[in-house]
Amino acid sequence: MKTLLKVLLTAVAVVVLAKVLPGVSVDGYVSAVIVAVVLAILRFTVKPILIIFTLPITVITLGLFLLIINGIIILLADYFVSGFGVENIWWALLFSLLLSFLQSILHSILKKEK
Repeated sequence: MKTLLKVLLTAVAVVVLAKVLPGVSVDGYVSAVIVAVVLAILRFTVKPILIIFTLPITVITLGLFLLIINGIIILLADYFVSGFGVENIWWALLFSLLLSFLQSILHSILKKEK
């Protein structure tokens, strides 16, 4: 139940950010839920592999390369979900940063209610 609620909160964050950022678009709420599920799957499967392959660059940049990896994950979600669009890597980086920030706010509200 908690995972489903987190996916729905991520979908809400995707819709809000798509309305705020001009370089990001989502067709509707169903597409936003699909984006949230795809992002969860990509973060669980692809992100650890990318982190391992780019470990030397990540160490040299003191972890800042992880932002690029997050942007790549967003672009992969754009590739897999037809109702979701991101113009370029810069919009993906900004979307990733704002999505993480918005998710932390929404998840903290969820924890306060319990």
